[in-house]
Amino acid sequence: MAADALAELAKRRGFFFGSNGAYGGTAGFYTFGPQGAALKRNVEDAWRDRFTIREGNREIEAPTVMPEPVFEASGHLEGFDDMLVECPECGESHRADHLVEDATEIEDAEALPGEEVEDLIAEAEIACPACGTPLAGEPVEAFNLMFATDIGPGDAQPGYLRPETAQGIFVEFPRLKEYARGNLPFGITQIGPAYRNEISPRGGLLRLREFTQAELEQFIDPEEDEPPLDRVRDVEVRLYPATEQEADDGDYLDTTVGEAVDEGVIGSPWVGYYLGVAQEWYERVGVDLDRFRFRQHLAGERAHYAADCWDAESEVDGDWIEIAGFAYRGDYDLSKHDEHGDDAFTVFKRYDEPKTVERATVDPDMSVLGPEFGGDAAAVADALETLAERDPDAFDGETVAVTVGEGDGAETHEVDAGVANFSVEEVTESGEHITPHVVEPSFGVGRTVQTLLAHAYSEDEVDGEERTYLSLEPEVAPQDAAVFPLVTNDDRLTALADEAAADLRAAGLAVAYDDSGSIGRRYRRQDEVGTPFCVTVDRDGVEADGPDTVTLRERDSAAQVRIPVAELADELTALRGGEPFASVADRYDAVDTDVDTAGN
Repeated sequence: MAADALAELAKRRGFFFGSNGAYGGTAGFYTFGPQGAALKRNVEDAWRDRFTIREGNREIEAPTVMPEPVFEASGHLEGFDDMLVECPECGESHRADHLVEDATEIEDAEALPGEEVEDLIAEAEIACPACGTPLAGEPVEAFNLMFATDIGPGDAQPGYLRPETAQGIFVEFPRLKEYARGNLPFGITQIGPAYRNEISPRGGLLRLREFTQAELEQFIDPEEDEPPLDRVRDVEVRLYPATEQEADDGDYLDTTVGEAVDEGVIGSPWVGYYLGVAQEWYERVGVDLDRFRFRQHLAGERAHYAADCWDAESEVDGDWIEIAGFAYRGDYDLSKHDEHGDDAFTVFKRYDEPKTVERATVDPDMSVLGPEFGGDAAAVADALETLAERDPDAFDGETVAVTVGEGDGAETHEVDAGVANFSVEEVTESGEHITPHVVEPSFGVGRTVQTLLAHAYSEDEVDGEERTYLSLEPEVAPQDAAVFPLVTNDDRLTALADEAAADLRAAGLAVAYDDSGSIGRRYRRQDEVGTPFCVTVDRDGVEADGPDTVTLRERDSAAQVRIPVAELADELTALRGGEPFASVADRYDAVDTDVDTAGN
C-alpha cells in the first residue's frame, strides 16, 4: 500500500486532510473529517478503557498553555531541541537528522552529535530538498520546538503551549496525591493536544505541529511497589534492544515479557508490564503485529529524564515509525518541580512501626552570622543545615566550610563550629517523605490512527469486481453499521429501514443510512470507510411469514445472514464488543450473495 493511495483515500472519504486549504494550507496541521474524527475518538475511548478504567487510574484535563517557570523546571527551555540546517540559497529550514537518515543507511541520526551530523551531510553530499543547493559546510543548530505565547495583556507573563501533556500532571501532583490519599502507587492519565513547532512536518499524521497524546503517569515507591507482571508475563513481544541495534549482525529478540524482564533485557519490571499491556491493546484495536516491534532507545537519543526508554514502532509504507514511548523517568520531574515550585512534591511514607533515629541538627547563631556575612547570612545558615544532614562529621573541627551560590558565583565561607550550634538528637519518626518515581507510557493518537488505516488497507475481488476496503476492528471503526433499503420506491422497505436505523442509534450504535445508487456501490462505499456491517432491508424480509427480517453483511468476508429486526441491535452490540461474526452466523440462515445483489 503506497502512502499516496492512503492519503488520497483519507482525503476523499473524510478521514483527514491538510488544514486551511482555502488560505494555501498550513504545514503541520491536519483536520480530521467526519470519518477520521470518529475513528480517532474510538481509539481514545479504547485507550481510556484499557489504561484508565481497567488499570484503576484517574483521568484529568489540564490547560494547554502553561507559564514559563514550569518549563524552566522541567528542562524543556534548555533541552527540547531538534537539529536545524538552513539552506543558504532559498532559506528553507530542514531537520538535519532526517536529511541524513533519508540519504544514508543511518536509522537514528537524532542520537548523533550535531558536529557529526554536519560531517555526514558533507560526506553524503546532501542538497536542499527544496532547491538543490548543497548543504555541506552549513551549521547544524539546536532549535527549540516550543510555541511561545503571552499570558495576559500589557506586561504579560511569558508562557508556552505544552509540548507534552505530562507536565500538566506533574505540576498538579501536590493536589493529585491528596485525591489518592497519599497512597502509592497511583496513576493519572490525560488525553489531549500538545504542540511542537516542527522544523519540517511530514508524513501525514506522523509529524505534526499540533497532535493528540494519550499519557499515563504512574507514580510508584521505587523501593516497595511492584507491577502485576504475572498478568502479562506470557505475552509474546518482538524486541529490538540497543545492543542488537549496535551489533553488525543485530536482529530482533522474540521473547515473552516475563523472560525479557527476568533476563534484564527490559531493565524495569514496570516498563515491562506496560509493554505487555500495550502489546495486547494494539492487537485489540487492529495493529498488524507482524509489522510491529518495541525498540529500545540508544544512549544518545534518550530524553534527559529517562533512565530507560522503549518505543512501540509500526511499519508504515516501508518505514518504522514511533507510535508510543515507555520511559522510566525516575524522580526527575517531581524533584525538579519540588526544587522550583512553592509546594511539596513528595508523599509521606508511614512506617509499619515508629523508629527512633539519630538526627543531626544545627541552630546557627544569626546574631553572629548576620554581621559577619551580611546578605549571605541566610544562605550560609541554609548551607549549614544541608551539610548537617549530609555530612555530620564535617562539624568535628573548630570551623566548618560551606559553599554558597553556584558556578562562577560560588563562594566558600568558614564558620566557627560553636556558632553553628551542631548537635545530634534522638527522635522518634513515624515515617518519612519520599519523592515518587514515575513510569510513563505515552501514546501518539494520530500516529496510531494512521497506523490503523495503513494496516487495515486491503484490496480484493468481490462478485467479480475489485474493491478497496479498510479492515478496521469494529471497536474503532468510524461507524458500527450502515442501513440500506434495497429500493426506494417501496414504502414498506424505506419505513422498515428508517425504523431499523433509529433502533440501532437508540441502542448507542453509530449508524449510516444510504439509499443512493445500486446496492453493490453502497457496499463498496461502506467497505472503503471501514464500516464492519451493513444491514439491507429487502422484500424477502417483509413479505415472508413471521417477524420482519433483514440481511446482515460482514465487511471482510462479504458473508451475509438473515436476521430478525428485533434481534439486530443486540447482535450488532455483541459484534462491536468482539464476538466473531462466525458465531453470530451460526445462529441464522446464510444468504446467497449472488441472488441478494443481482439486478441492483
